Amino acid sequence: MNRIVEEDVSLFAKHFELSNQLTKSTFLVTGATGLIGSSLIRCLLALNEQIKVYAPVRNLKKAEVLFDERQKEHIHFIECDLVEYDYSLLEKIDYIVHCAAPTSSKFFVEHPVETFEIIMDGTKKMLQLARQKQVRGMVYLSSLEVYGESHDDSLSVKEDFQGYLNPMSVRSSYPMAKRATENLCCLYASEYGVPVKIARLTQTSGAGITKDDSRIIAQFARLAAHGQDIVLHTTGESSRPYCYVTDSISALLYILLKGADGESYNVANDSTYLSARGMAEFVHNNINPNSQVKVELADNMGYAPPTKLRLDTEKLMALGWRPRYGLKEIFERLIEYLG
Repeated sequence: MNRIVEEDVSLFAKHFELSNQLTKSTFLVTGATGLIGSSLIRCLLALNEQIKVYAPVRNLKKAEVLFDERQKEHIHFIECDLVEYDYSLLEKIDYIVHCAAPTSSKFFVEHPVETFEIIMDGTKKMLQLARQKQVRGMVYLSSLEVYGESHDDSLSVKEDFQGYLNPMSVRSSYPMAKRATENLCCLYASEYGVPVKIARLTQTSGAGITKDDSRIIAQFARLAAHGQDIVLHTTGESSRPYCYVTDSISALLYILLKGADGESYNVANDSTYLSARGMAEFVHNNINPNSQVKVELADNMGYAPPTKLRLDTEKLMALGWRPRYGLKEIFERLIEYLG
């Protein structure tokens, strides 16, 4: 395991305060090869060796290389199609964390039908499983993109805010699907008593990202690690907060164990709120002063419409959660990991 990843997991296990509630639990975690899914599994297993994890994956070899031999003793990989697999074959499941979803803007634009169907069909399957197995809790990973467009950041965005989304835009395949599946979670909680909660994550990054991770903070960290200039392909107006991966994992588990069924929670470190242009300048001023910030506008990159989403995290903080990593620490750990 990478040294920075190992250190992150160790610090998480040392400081996470709800670990005693998870003893002898069995989790089913989808998206185990993604940043959040793989990090969640590592963190869970670091908390308690009595925790067991089911991990449905499309590519077994890709999944196995992400975990060490000791971790794999507690993970039961299932190489399958997420929707087609017969989960009745599994024994008891206490908790489901549904992380699997497309994450690339390029994919959203080039494969909008598949984007919508993967999100909708996969979530419905997990909700049905949660009902069948009578799980103790489930968390569905949604996105701040459900809020659509907002151009006034004078007020923070609470969970009841709804900005404009154009249903006739191909790029809306992702946020519209996330909105639809959030509603489906609410319906399953109301009609069938499924204990599902919704985590609306801001852009999350940290040690464990892939070398081709296309999210803006990952791109900027990669450029800073190699002393390269930052080139913006938009005007850089879009603004949002960010969150380090183990802070997000902690938030997911707080929501799972202490959140209200059928409710949504913003997951972000609100102190990191800034624009894409502001982030580029932050990197120049604090990380790599020899770099330059350039603007080379480009179309058809699959970016979401410009928006300003100052997420309000009061609801999550009321559960007792607190973030540990600010923007400078996020970049420092990312760069050390990438280096």
